Amino acid sequence: MMNQILKSIKTVIEKSKHVRINKANLRKICLKFNPNDGKYWMGESPVDLSKLDDKKRLNFIFVFNSINFCYWGNPKWTIEYQNKHYDGAWGMIASIGRTIDAQIPILNAKYLSTLSKNDLSEILRGNITIPLFDERLKILQENGKILTEKYQGQFSAVIEKADQNALSLLEILTNDFPSFNDSTIHDGQKVLFHKRAQLAISDIYHTFKCRGFGDLKHIDQLTAFADYKIPQSLRKLGISEYSKKLAAKIDNKIQMPEGSEEEVEIRANMI
Repeated sequence: MMNQILKSIKTVIEKSKHVRINKANLRKICLKFNPNDGKYWMGESPVDLSKLDDKKRLNFIFVFNSINFCYWGNPKWTIEYQNKHYDGAWGMIASIGRTIDAQIPILNAKYLSTLSKNDLSEILRGNITIPLFDERLKILQENGKILTEKYQGQFSAVIEKADQNALSLLEILTNDFPSFNDSTIHDGQKVLFHKRAQLAISDIYHTFKCRGFGDLKHIDQLTAFADYKIPQSLRKLGISEYSKKLAAKIDNKIQMPEGSEEEVEIRANMI
């Protein structure tokens, strides 16, 4: 089996006008890079998922990855949990942990399917309203409904349907749950990114330490996850190089429309 993401981005990379990969700098960084220096987020998480049973842990990963996107802004959305302040993805994890501590059934698919605006406001309460609040509400309602109607309310049933195959799981996630279908049309062709779907699968694999629900075939076929943070690092390292026009836009914090030529090129070349 082959991950179709790689096939779909090939033409984008070959025809890129605004982004290029500096292969000489890439080689230099690779020679210095030690993968053992990195840590998986679970070891640093503000919430100890090991206290949850396996099915609840899976549902936690599903809920988190459903709404784990877009935290930028000024000021940053920040929440308080156990006398500490968190923003970004840590803030989202802490928000879910805080909600579980309050015995609100956020990991229950039926509850999510009827989640109200007031409910989510309380769950994600912080210094400001989180960016794209309404979009997150819609996603949680939709995913809760799909999980309830098709998978008995348990994400474990999705993994069972995929027969412990990472690529089959990716296909199910992106086909059955529309919010995970991270794709666009570029130059008349469909381009796949599937960032959050792949992140969810990776989280399952690492959380369960390659055993049980985490014993996933073809896990090595996942690609990099095309977010908006890694391109910053690749540019700083001199691996990704931008045209003067694109560099000026980014340096002046001019927002690029989703699916625009420049955005698609950044994400494809990142992968």
